[in-house]
Amino acid sequence: MRKQMILAVFAFALAGCNQREESKANTDFLYFDVSGYFKKEAVRLKKLNPDVTKAVSVNGKIEEKTIKIKDWTKELAIFSNADINKASWKGSFKIEKSNLLERYTSDNKKIPVKNVSIGKTGNKVNRVEIVISNKNILYSSGDTLVYYPDSLYEIRKHQKIKLLAQKTYQITGKLK
Repeated sequence: MRKQMILAVFAFALAGCNQREESKANTDFLYFDVSGYFKKEAVRLKKLNPDVTKAVSVNGKIEEKTIKIKDWTKELAIFSNADINKASWKGSFKIEKSNLLERYTSDNKKIPVKNVSIGKTGNKVNRVEIVISNKNILYSSGDTLVYYPDSLYEIRKHQKIKLLAQKTYQITGKLK
C-alpha cells in the first residue's frame, strides 16, 4: 500500500512537470507579440494618463477634441486584434529583421493582416505599423494602423461596399 502511495505521488508530480513544460512552450512566439505589446502599452498609458488630442475624420469632415482616455485597452484594441501569432497562421509570414526594423509580411488571401513593421532603437520599440486588407465579392476594406509610443497613434481605414460610395475614416490621437 505504501509503495502504491509513493508511486501515485511521484506520477502526479511528474505529470505536473510535463504540464508546466507544455504551457511554457505555448508562450514562445514565432513572430512579434503584437497583442502582448499593446496590452502592456494600455497598462502603461493608463498609469501615465496623458491628455490626448483626438481627431476623427469621416470622408474628409474633421472633428477634434482634447480628452482623457478612460479605457486604453479598448482604445488600442484594433492594434491588439492584429495579432499574427495565431496557430493557424504559423509559417504564413515572411520575416525580415535588422537592428532597426522587424517586418512580417503575408500574401495569403485568407490572412487579413498583410504587413507588420516594428521600428526599434536597440530593444525599445519606437514605431509599429500594421496593414490589414479584407476583400470579397461584395466588400473591400483596408486599414493602416500606426503607433508611436508616447507620441501618436493613427488609424486610417477605407471601405467600399458594392453599389455604395467608398468611405474613408481616420482617427489620430496625439499624446501630450
